[in-house]
Amino acid sequence: MTDRNLWSYKDIAAHIRVQPETVRSYRKHGLLPPPDHVEAGKPFWRADTIRTWVANRPGNRGRRG
Repeated sequence: MTDRNLWSYKDIAAHIRVQPETVRSYRKHGLLPPPDHVEAGKPFWRADTIRTWVANRPGNRGRRG
């Protein structure tokens, strides 16, 4: 993946300080926004999509990502 504005599960996990499996679980349970791009069956999200999601997550209480 050459576009660094697109984040994988691993990138999202690092951003929110959890394991990649946790992010996969979030997606499985409908807690993650739909991917912005899918390549070779792998989902990717724009950094801004994830930053907005983090800012609006329940229980966020004003934390910055």
